[in-house]
Parts: sequence; structure tokens; C-alpha cells
Amino acid sequence: MAEEGTNIAGPVRMVAIENMVENIRYKAQILARTNKVDSAVSYSGVIGFTIGLAICLIMIVLPVLLLG
Repeated sequence: MAEEGTNIAGPVRMVAIENMVENIRYKAQILARTNKVDSAVSYSGVIGFTIGLAICLIMIVLPVLLLG
């Protein structure tokens, strides 16, 4: 009878552990995706800022030169 009690508790514990492992995997995937997006934004941020600054300067300086 003691052996039957341990057999019943085994699958229940495994389901709980599998649920926790799945939860950890899900959170790890979200963290990895967030890291990748952050790296991409950091990498392209400098390039985007430089291009935007150049366009703004052209839009400001060009009319001044044409009217002046």
C-alpha cells in the first residue's frame, strides 16, 4: 500500500515541475527576444540619429542659403 501512494504522487509532481519548466522557458524566450531588440535598436540608433540630424540641417540650412 505504501508503494501505491508514492506512484500516485509521482505524476502529479512531474506535472507541476513540467509546468514550472515551461514557464521558465517562456520567460527565457521573452528575455532573449527583448535583448535582441535592444541590441538592434542600440546599433541602429546612432546611424538613425546621424541621418536624421543631416536631414534636419539640410532642411534648415538650404532655405536660408536660397533666400539669403
